Amino acid sequence: MRRLLLTLAATLLPLPALATPGDEIQVYTGGVMPVGEVGLTWHNNFTLNGEKTPDFPGALANHHAYASVTEFALGVTDWFEAGLYLPLYSHTPAEGLQFDGFKLRALFVQPGNEEKDFYYGVNFEFSWNEPRWDAQTNTGEIRPIIGWRFGDSWSFTANPILDNTYKGFNRLTFAPSMRLDKALNETWTVAVESYSEFGELRNFLPGDQQSHQLWAVADYTGERVSVEFGVGAGLTPASDQFAIKLMLISDLTGEHGLFRGL
Repeated sequence: MRRLLLTLAATLLPLPALATPGDEIQVYTGGVMPVGEVGLTWHNNFTLNGEKTPDFPGALANHHAYASVTEFALGVTDWFEAGLYLPLYSHTPAEGLQFDGFKLRALFVQPGNEEKDFYYGVNFEFSWNEPRWDAQTNTGEIRPIIGWRFGDSWSFTANPILDNTYKGFNRLTFAPSMRLDKALNETWTVAVESYSEFGELRNFLPGDQQSHQLWAVADYTGERVSVEFGVGAGLTPASDQFAIKLMLISDLTGEHGLFRGL
């Protein structure tokens, strides 16, 4: 009975931000794969100094947790990209390496976003989660994309994300992310990113229970493999205080793709 009550409480109460170290720490900027081509992004995130207490019974603790997922993307049209995240896995000192679930993604954008000063789109994700990754097996995400390019090399992008537990509009969780970046040249870009979680729309969490992180990011655009590396710092007591991310990105079937010609 005690276990049942704890499980019910974890399901009904608003959870603090970032219950996991995060499988995807990224701001979407509205680009899609060329039609018919397949891309791969390998997300790697490690929390060096994070929350030591799980946010619900059976959840993993963020401290010293590593989370990773391989994301496959297919360009279907010039305005639609389909994605698959599989496998999603994590490693913690207490539990070792474990499988945590998978996600499907549907990204809709304005055609030619890469060339426009004002760009936009919306991404939908549908997740199946293992119990230690999320208190609910099926979850989703609604990620609007709004961005502006200005000057010779600057751009600003906002993703006012709504996390979905399929329990009604007012139970959506507001988790916005933003990115301000500057292209130094054709190869290198530097950026500042922020990731937040305010709680459910019906009742935002108190300020000290919200999660807010600020990240310094560097992007390298290579011919065959591109890299994004970032270091994040927490701004509130409920935030993980120090984390890093590494993304390896390749167009598998494009002109310089790893599998071109196979």
